[in-house]
Amino acid sequence: MATLRRRLWNPYALVFISSGCTMVIELVASRLIAPRVGVSLYTWTSVIGVILAGISLGNYIGGRLADRYASPTLLGAVYTLAAYACLLPLWLGEGLHAFRLPFETPLLLWIVIYISLLFLLPSIILGCVSPIVVKLSLTDLSHAGTTVGKIYAWSSGGSIFGTFLTGFFLISRFGTKATVVGVSVLLILLGGWFLATGPWRKALVRLGFAALLYVAAVLSLSRAGLLATECMLETDYSCINVYEKDQDGRSVRELLLDRLVHSYTDLDDPTYLAYGYEKTYAGLLQPLMSDRTGLDAFFIGGGGYTFPRYLQARLPDSHIVVTEIDPGVTRAAERWLGLPQDTAIETYNEDARRHLVTRGAEGSYDVVFGDAFNDYSVPYHLTTLEFARLVDYVLRDDGIYMANIIDAGPQGHFMRAFVSTLQAVFAHVTVIPSTAGWRDSLRTTWVVAGSQREIDLAHMPEGYLALAPETLEGYLAEKPHVMLTDDYVPVDNLMVPVAEASFGSGALDPETWAGVRGRVLGVGAGVLALVTLGGAGHALHRRRRDRAPADDSSAGAAL
Repeated sequence: MATLRRRLWNPYALVFISSGCTMVIELVASRLIAPRVGVSLYTWTSVIGVILAGISLGNYIGGRLADRYASPTLLGAVYTLAAYACLLPLWLGEGLHAFRLPFETPLLLWIVIYISLLFLLPSIILGCVSPIVVKLSLTDLSHAGTTVGKIYAWSSGGSIFGTFLTGFFLISRFGTKATVVGVSVLLILLGGWFLATGPWRKALVRLGFAALLYVAAVLSLSRAGLLATECMLETDYSCINVYEKDQDGRSVRELLLDRLVHSYTDLDDPTYLAYGYEKTYAGLLQPLMSDRTGLDAFFIGGGGYTFPRYLQARLPDSHIVVTEIDPGVTRAAERWLGLPQDTAIETYNEDARRHLVTRGAEGSYDVVFGDAFNDYSVPYHLTTLEFARLVDYVLRDDGIYMANIIDAGPQGHFMRAFVSTLQAVFAHVTVIPSTAGWRDSLRTTWVVAGSQREIDLAHMPEGYLALAPETLEGYLAEKPHVMLTDDYVPVDNLMVPVAEASFGSGALDPETWAGVRGRVLGVGAGVLALVTLGGAGHALHRRRRDRAPADDSSAGAAL
């Protein structure tokens, strides 16, 4: 067995695998947390920062452990602990989702804490691998530089491979939870391989104990329903769910993308519009529809295809183009929301701005609809001055650009910046809030319309009134605002107030806290048991090493 182990010992493969697993966890982290905190510059910054902090701390801890206890048993214990820790986000994630953010806690601090609780421990433990592998590989100090250089080159290669594999294949093919479990299984197999050292009876005890704990952890996750996918369809962009619901006295289907309800669809009536901003779109569009049999319309974002189908039903001769970056959303609309596969609506699964740059012709559209923003995730490149000019370029002289945005009424940082940016391009800009009490609302949906011609507001739905020019001018003047450009577009900063409002306040309720506490205690007990197991193995290995002849000091020989 020892001979076989020496033959199969490959330090480069080990660090390649461990670094690849780290990057898989890092990329999966952004998808796992999206239903709670969305996807933004802040979440990505926090994920990357937490993972790097964990790797750095793990490198330090691993180096200290390697100097004192370097052995295959230690490496096996680290891999086993890493396998267990990779299940931590699945085990605690649901409970931590129930935390409510106190108002006095800054949102950015909470995001960092939330991500740290889920992903810091796995990255620390995986960070311990490389120093231990380096220590076990240094049998000839005259070539130490070459050996260490190769190990870290292979480690970087593993990170690159794990990044591309996860982003381009694993998540879309297997989903986030299955990917996490797959990483964990790979690590537990590596851990078992290195724990099976020494006398077979002791190795069997170590393997049995580690396997028992691991199986117990996986079974606990399974029985709690934490391994089951929460998505009817999971893509690289979002977790997609469709639910049956009663709305306005009719049966509709609700499209949920991550945490945001995106649309309501009546399969029997494509002209049904549930959201106020959709009704506002219809009101703004009415003057263009009154004397035409069709329109040339471009949609930024497809979602449930509610308004494209509405326009098609009202004006069947319309030429409708939809850019929906997520092919999964289009598939969901076809499968569950009544979008015919042979529809006349043209869909391009690509970025809207890229489409307009490569395919847009001057004066080719009567109307452009923007429906790609929410309160957590705003595609910043669709908010800038340069993009507004591009939209104006593809619009006809009497064309109109409509976009719905979400912002907090009192602060309104993003709304002010977005409106000011459009005013630099369009001669007429109109703002319609979704509620009359928008000044006091912490979360308001706005429709912003821009055109080179005066906008006809005679057909606004009841209860939806555009801000008077003097009201809008006064609101914009209340606080300083920036011009959004490709070079400077701090959308995530501007959206902090509305994101904080969406979190709400209040402590964790007792019942939920009891569940979280139980999971924390369970994880702690498992980690303690594995640490104890690893410590016992280190002690046994050290005693054997101390009894060995003095000239048999090669680290590689221990393998």
